[in-house]
Amino acid sequence: MTASIVRLRFEPRLEMSRWLNVATPLIGVVLALVVGGVVLRFAGAPDPLETYAAVFEQAFGTPVDWVAGGRALLTGTPCEKGLLCFAQFSDTLVKATPILLAGLGVALAFRMRLWNIGAEGQLFMGAWMATGVALFWLPRDTPQPVMLLAMAVAGMVGGALWGAIPGLLRAVMNVNEIITTLMLNYIAFQWLTFWVVAGPWSQGGFQITPPFPRSAWLPRLTDYAKEVPSFAGLTAHLGIVLGLIAAIILWIVLSRSRWGYEIRVIGDNPNAARYAGMSLVRNIVIVMMLSGALAGLAGMAEVAGVVHALQDRFSPGYGFTAIIVAWLAKLHPLAVIPVSILFGGLLVGTKQIQPAGIASMLQGVILFTIIGTDMLARYRLRIERASQREA
Repeated sequence: MTASIVRLRFEPRLEMSRWLNVATPLIGVVLALVVGGVVLRFAGAPDPLETYAAVFEQAFGTPVDWVAGGRALLTGTPCEKGLLCFAQFSDTLVKATPILLAGLGVALAFRMRLWNIGAEGQLFMGAWMATGVALFWLPRDTPQPVMLLAMAVAGMVGGALWGAIPGLLRAVMNVNEIITTLMLNYIAFQWLTFWVVAGPWSQGGFQITPPFPRSAWLPRLTDYAKEVPSFAGLTAHLGIVLGLIAAIILWIVLSRSRWGYEIRVIGDNPNAARYAGMSLVRNIVIVMMLSGALAGLAGMAEVAGVVHALQDRFSPGYGFTAIIVAWLAKLHPLAVIPVSILFGGLLVGTKQIQPAGIASMLQGVILFTIIGTDMLARYRLRIERASQREA
């Protein structure tokens, strides 16, 4: 007598359709919102849909605000009294700026299968280097363009050096970069704590440095309110422009240059790349340094555009959020832009929502569902029936 046994087995898809590749992250986000809604319901939220609507309105404004803002821009007049116009979206862009820059760095490393989990530490080191330029290494009366350029270069150097350490260890000694980048985050945290918390750069024992000179402030939209009255009160700064430029440059490099082709080949098949004469050691180090440099630029943009000083733990986890953003964007530099804005809006929109921690919860759920749906997109579930003879 025989009995039928059912076995479940995952097998890789030979070819993944384009529509499935696009739909996977969208399905992941929808599932995350459903799961998040269930969690909110159990946490005491009266209606998850109303909570999500409030988050969206807090982050991006209402249609009335956008119409009023557009009218103000076209007529060159201030926004109508009682309306916020682009104020909410401006705050979202502020939060999206460091996520965008760090997300580009993470996406670059991930594209070559280098798992850079250390964007947060690289961001901290970039902020530390930029602070040194603003407060101690250049005169306070340095012209603003020179000061900001020097801070940007210093921030990128700080992040690049912090990324070079795991890059060299991986390239020369084949040390797992996940471990080294993750551990370097904590070293960067403690390094910043030493300098800022009752350390050489602390202001009177407080956990913050003295304020930057005005020449070290990234220009904000509100600074141009005299020329464009509708910009009054808008906090978005030049850092978002740096992020957009970096995304376009990175997209061109990855898709149109020979070096970008090498990165893609090494990421897809290191053995084939080695056989073709491509230097894995050189490319690993360079990619990790550039990845760190973009995260370091994110740190510079945050301290120069928002805080105007360096304080302990000034980042709420932008470097870790960048990992989710890069994965959700499918490692495409241009797709990182809208995804970063989405997560910036999530941070802004959940500030006033109770219970606290909704943003972190949704980020974790989104990452979990994206990884799950991506696996189902890459692998096919096959059901096999096998017969077994019974005694």
